[in-house]
Amino acid sequence: MDRKPHVIAIPCAAQSHVASLVKLAYKLAEHEIKVTFVNADFVHAKIMAALPLEFQQQNQIRFVSIPDGSESDDDRNDSIKHNQSILRVMPGHLQNLIEKINQSGDDEQITCVIADITAGWALELAMSMSIKRAAFLPAGLGNSALALHIPKLIESGVIDVNGMPIRDEMIVLSKDIPAWSPRNVTWSCPGNPEFQKFLFQCYSTKVSEYVMISDWTITDSFYELEQPAYNLIPNVLPVGPLTSTRMIHNPGSFWPEDQTCLSWLDEQPTGSVIYVAFGSLRLFSKQELDELALGLELVGQPFLWVVRPQIMNGMRAEFPDGFMERVADRGKIVEWSSQEKVLCHPSIACFLSHCGWNSIMEGLSKGIPFLCWPFFADQLHNRDYICETWKIGLSLSPDQHGTVTRHEIETKIRALISDDAIKANALNLKEMASKSVAAGGSSFKNFQAFVEQLRSSC
Repeated sequence: MDRKPHVIAIPCAAQSHVASLVKLAYKLAEHEIKVTFVNADFVHAKIMAALPLEFQQQNQIRFVSIPDGSESDDDRNDSIKHNQSILRVMPGHLQNLIEKINQSGDDEQITCVIADITAGWALELAMSMSIKRAAFLPAGLGNSALALHIPKLIESGVIDVNGMPIRDEMIVLSKDIPAWSPRNVTWSCPGNPEFQKFLFQCYSTKVSEYVMISDWTITDSFYELEQPAYNLIPNVLPVGPLTSTRMIHNPGSFWPEDQTCLSWLDEQPTGSVIYVAFGSLRLFSKQELDELALGLELVGQPFLWVVRPQIMNGMRAEFPDGFMERVADRGKIVEWSSQEKVLCHPSIACFLSHCGWNSIMEGLSKGIPFLCWPFFADQLHNRDYICETWKIGLSLSPDQHGTVTRHEIETKIRALISDDAIKANALNLKEMASKSVAAGGSSFKNFQAFVEQLRSSC
């Protein structure tokens, strides 16, 4: 009897990273690849708590966890301290897990480790154990290509060894890829130079090293979307858009998904609802939240707004006086949603987004126009793709005081939902995405090739 491939999947301990790798894991499981998905203990506890009990017991993939070495959420909020803890503790626990699986007498020993590129320590461990390795790129191909070019940017004097700009000039990798401002690069974190330095030194500079030691490089994108950047990354396999719409519940979610928003959408007119969601990390000041709320109110259309717990600089949201009562007949606010199912709904008109790569792929593959309000890192360049290259959205602009005002929000939403050219471009990309994952499409063939190579490595 032939051995079945058995892969271990290791995400970065962040919501968007877990969610995207879970999609790949389930796609592999559908092709009879055994998957053990390894989270840090605190992440595992969150996603299990967010899932109904019956779904936990019927999973196609096996979820397990290992310690990350941090004692509390306070420690984890200190990114530098948490990263040091991960590097000190998690490799040993992962090695013990792999050895335990391989010594269990099960024929399905570990044949490959798939790790988020920001958890590249797992790729180094797999190499030391002579196990095949697949690096998973959580960002788009353009920003991944930029990370691979960091050594050249330092050598040519564009940036210093901490990623800070030396020369105030645009960074151009290809005439067909939006150029980067030195202040809007993948590791940018406006207002937080210490965290920016951390992102650059601990993650961005290591991308080329982790790609080099991997047997495969996998990404949630598709060739036709980012062809110029594809040509800059050696041996990359775009297999997207990865989806979770066939799952009843998303086993990569840190919070329970509010299913009532789907029935609420059923009651709204086709193409009328403004969907507002900013991922799992974006925090708002009281002023920003007030302006957003009042901007949505001014538009006068139905809206579905995802407002996470502690979204207002670590505290629960406080809305302007009387806001909830004034919009009660057309607004719905939830703590977390089943985003892909929401974006599939015919009532959605547009997506006001932070421009995280997961959100882009989910919205783009459903033909949804974007209103962009990026926060940091790759989100800034993703906005340029949306507005300048693909022309499927508009961007919010701050005023002279740095404030995105209610009137700017109202004006841009009205402009977006009345722009037929943007709507047509969004539908064209939806069709392109659909073809890429259909039989014979570029992503379909890349994924099939990856699966066959996994099987042949047993």
